[in-house]
Amino acid sequence: MISIQNLHAYYGPIEVLKGIDVEVPQGEITCLIGNNGAGKSTLLKAISGMIRRSGSIFTSDQTNIINKRPTEIARMGIVHVPEGRHVFPGLTVEENLAAGAINWHGFFGRQSYQNELEEVYELFPRLKERRKQLSWSLSGGEQQMLAMGRGIMGRPNMLLLDEPSMGLAPVVVTELFEKIVEINKQMKIPILLVEQNARLAMRICQNTYVMDQGQIVTSGKSVDLRDDPKIVQAYLGKLAMRKITALDI
Repeated sequence: MISIQNLHAYYGPIEVLKGIDVEVPQGEITCLIGNNGAGKSTLLKAISGMIRRSGSIFTSDQTNIINKRPTEIARMGIVHVPEGRHVFPGLTVEENLAAGAINWHGFFGRQSYQNELEEVYELFPRLKERRKQLSWSLSGGEQQMLAMGRGIMGRPNMLLLDEPSMGLAPVVVTELFEKIVEINKQMKIPILLVEQNARLAMRICQNTYVMDQGQIVTSGKSVDLRDDPKIVQAYLGKLAMRKITALDI
């Protein structure tokens, strides 16, 4: 789990997160929704230490990671899968997955690494079929699976997923979200999910936070918020309302 308290974040002198409070319970999926520019991706960057921030971010053992570097945070098991996939195009699928294990492979040995690799291949059989293929040649959906698989290879205590559905066909998005649920249930990994397709995200998340202009404007159980048109229209606008209806599953 993670507990974010009074979090502020900055791009240069500009404050972009303004006193954020978010709880991600152990074993659950929590989603962040809101318009473009609301600060959702910035919040994930702040958690993973990529931008200047202040406040408190507590892990399950009550360690405050607010002053830790991105490499230290990753070693603690908080794994960020950023928007846009960012696979290494000149490496094979298996080499990309190996890169995810770089923080622990040398300590636990080859057999442990092979076990983790097989777990990823069991979750994403298509990656096993393409394990010797260069990642640039994969489809968008396969690259997203690879990015998530690489994150799992980092032995996460928590996953930060940023816009996993971006640019993907609806049928691929549905498959991908089924995998997110599977990761959460089978591996017991809590997930903080940023997703523009709000209805889709709220179908798999227990709790939802709505962001606007760097602040949390409302939050609650997803089942209570997802069918409330007043909440959706007030905080996401008419365009998002149409997207939510179209992408319901």
